[in-house]
Amino acid sequence: MINTITLNPSLDYIVKVDNFKVDAVNRSNEEQIYPGGKGINVSIVLNNLGVKNTALGFIAGFTGDEILRRIKDHGVDCDFIKVKSGLSRINVKLKSNEETEINGSGPRISESDLELLFEKISHLKKGDYLVLSGSIPSSVPNDIYESIMKRLLDKEVEFVVDATKDLLLKVLKYKPFLIKPNHHELAELFNVTLNDDNDIIKYGKKLQEMGAKNVLISMAGDGAILIPENGDPIKREVPKGILKNSVGAGDSMVAGFISGYLKNNDINEAFKMGIATGSASAFSEELATKDEVINLLEQMN
Repeated sequence: MINTITLNPSLDYIVKVDNFKVDAVNRSNEEQIYPGGKGINVSIVLNNLGVKNTALGFIAGFTGDEILRRIKDHGVDCDFIKVKSGLSRINVKLKSNEETEINGSGPRISESDLELLFEKISHLKKGDYLVLSGSIPSSVPNDIYESIMKRLLDKEVEFVVDATKDLLLKVLKYKPFLIKPNHHELAELFNVTLNDDNDIIKYGKKLQEMGAKNVLISMAGDGAILIPENGDPIKREVPKGILKNSVGAGDSMVAGFISGYLKNNDINEAFKMGIATGSASAFSEELATKDEVINLLEQMN
């Protein structure tokens, strides 16, 4: 079984305005609303690929109800905890001559809410996967990912972590099955400049030395590099296509990797599937569908 956790989901309200002007009334020419959150994106894409999973996390208020409704519309099984204080956030993304984002703060998560989450995941067992991805709300302890993994360590759950800075570094000692920094995040982790693929591999291996089993480093249009648990680093280019939306592409890569690996435990096929799925989302206005992924796989070696 696969579970994803999104601690601070959102409604992403995307507004397109021609020639946005400050201190004036502006009219939108296009509006879209999506359920947001990295774990939610992973769940939706996994479901699109035919991989059943359960999305967990916290929601609050009428915005939380709408997030839940929209996730369920995608066919994803949900087991969110509804908290009493505050509202699930709305993130506004304004697209005009330039792009501007305003991200909400989200509800307050109490200790009792966290205990409910710990209870929900306590039934995971060997062979299950738990995806921990994205930022965390300010009301949650900054070692929350570490606490989750520590509680499940003796159950031999496979962890997939897509997070930044200390959120990622603190969990490496628990030997996650997969981590997926992008090349900018990798440079930030070690406070270095990455000049070429050799530098990326060098610092990716450092994360592996710190405990990660498989390190997948995405590089947008330049493809991705996988440092597998067993074997030499592998680089893959992305298939050809027109970039339409980079939001969710990294999450889609994670979903594709998991989906590909579950088929026959082949890390190379998992990598190929990850690249195809991430690209399919990047080449679409919405998250990748199975048909889009299959079409791209046919283009790849």
